[in-house]
Amino acid sequence: MKFIVSSTELLGHLQAISRVINNKNTLSILDNFLFDLQGNTLFMTASDIETTLITSMQVDSAEGEGKVAIASRLLLDTLREFPEQPLSFDINNSNLAMVITSANGSYNFIGQNGDEYPRLPEMQEDAQSLSLSVPQLSSGISKTLFCTADDELRPVMNGVYFDIKDKEVTLVATDAHKLARFTVPYLNSSVTDEQQAAFILPKKPAAMLKNILPKESGEVNITFDNKNARFSLSKYTMVCRQVEGRFPNYAGVIPQSNLHRIILDRLSFVNALKRVSVFSNQASNLVKLDFSVNQLRISAQDIDFSISAEETINCQFGGEALKIGFKSSFLIEILNNISSSDIVLELSDASRAGLILPFEKEKDEDVLMLLMPMLIND
Repeated sequence: MKFIVSSTELLGHLQAISRVINNKNTLSILDNFLFDLQGNTLFMTASDIETTLITSMQVDSAEGEGKVAIASRLLLDTLREFPEQPLSFDINNSNLAMVITSANGSYNFIGQNGDEYPRLPEMQEDAQSLSLSVPQLSSGISKTLFCTADDELRPVMNGVYFDIKDKEVTLVATDAHKLARFTVPYLNSSVTDEQQAAFILPKKPAAMLKNILPKESGEVNITFDNKNARFSLSKYTMVCRQVEGRFPNYAGVIPQSNLHRIILDRLSFVNALKRVSVFSNQASNLVKLDFSVNQLRISAQDIDFSISAEETINCQFGGEALKIGFKSSFLIEILNNISSSDIVLELSDASRAGLILPFEKEKDEDVLMLLMPMLIND
């Protein structure tokens, strides 16, 4: 089979799917990209068995059809060195010898049999479906993925939970210290109003989607059964194994009534936290927030090194004085994942979880962040 393709366009597609490939694979065939030429469309696949990512592009002067597996690292390293130009691929279907011809030279590869590449898992007949706009899913994954855990003992925490009910889909992630919840109305779904469906998307494929979605537009069609989930986009298809198990009852940990409501400028708050947290204890990363009428005093200290810092910023707060401690790195991470210029901090007391919400809400989006406090000795 033969075809001609743009060097930079091909590189862009292969780089996007190459993140799936593990450094150490149990099957040597998984060190390769699978090329599948069908007419004028070239399908490229990368997989680690658990997650498979497929992309496609149009090629010129296509002759013949077929499959071949090509060493991913060798091909990527070669393509990175080309300026934008057409490349001609000539693959012998019988012995899988491949020649890439550029304007100034030729490069010889030996491929592997494409039929040895693992096949995509089939969806079960009772699989459910869900459609979202690309910006909705992109925003949802971006605002929840950072809260996923790396916990071998509780694998259900190592992913983003999709909870589908009441004509909405809620994405949730938590590591038991912080929690992010993102809710949007879906475009359509096979899940009826009386039903509820859910699945846990593992961290790795969620990170793949986070990278791919900004390049896409239109809708995402999600199909899932009790083992796998498939995300279909205009230029990419991803199929992955779900995390098995029962996700924690996230609604039960979110405080429903908080006595104190504080409005803060997000950027001022983040910058002050970054400066003050430099002086916090490196082990605990504790910063203290001391609220009084329309003022917030942020302080930190490291007794071992006899260093401390404090800073005061304005806020909208009219309640009784309140002190609470948080891990500064978690708090900064949460604030960096809220797009609103002002944020609302809802607190009950120094021992209960605090809620961080955007003051200006995006249309049809409901975003909530939760952070557990740290003990302060005052």
